[in-house]
Amino acid sequence: MPLASAATVAALVERIPLLDAVSAEHHARALDWLASTDDVFRREPPATPAPHLVGYVAVVDPASRRLLLVDHRRSGLWLPAGGHVEPGEDPAGTVRREAREELGLEADLLLPGPVLLTWTPTTGPDSHVDVSLWYVLRADAATSLTWDRRELRGVRWWAPHEVAAAPAGVTEPHLGWFVRALGMTGALAREAGT
Repeated sequence: MPLASAATVAALVERIPLLDAVSAEHHARALDWLASTDDVFRREPPATPAPHLVGYVAVVDPASRRLLLVDHRRSGLWLPAGGHVEPGEDPAGTVRREAREELGLEADLLLPGPVLLTWTPTTGPDSHVDVSLWYVLRADAATSLTWDRRELRGVRWWAPHEVAAAPAGVTEPHLGWFVRALGMTGALAREAGT
């Protein structure tokens, strides 16, 4: 993919399937934003400009059908690894970089593009909007991880039913959507040979 621009990101967003009316609203907001700007990158932490683009590293183990989540220190939530798309960076490149930096993994993309887009207001004194592209990476749950202890309190593999049962405020608010989007792709069933 060419380096990220509003037009290339809009093309990615348009290929992501809609899950429901709220998902359609997130897409519409993102496409409106992309049509109004040429700058999708965070230039000054934590929130300038807002909104800005984020790449989520949703690591799955197709054999066990589990999802790797990180206990993120700053957000206080269990969520996929990830980070801000750097100026000029391609979002798929962001997830590969973040997989290396946060988890010590070389990314193996399970699917070529993102499976979900979310428009998420953050909380706290520097609240802003993250426009997140969720990419799916493949890894074996038995693989040893070298995770970033400065940014993360821990890492853990979660089964889909554990994600669904997590109380509000424990996991990233759109994680259930991601599990649903991943199920719609059929990727885990194909990979696991079922």
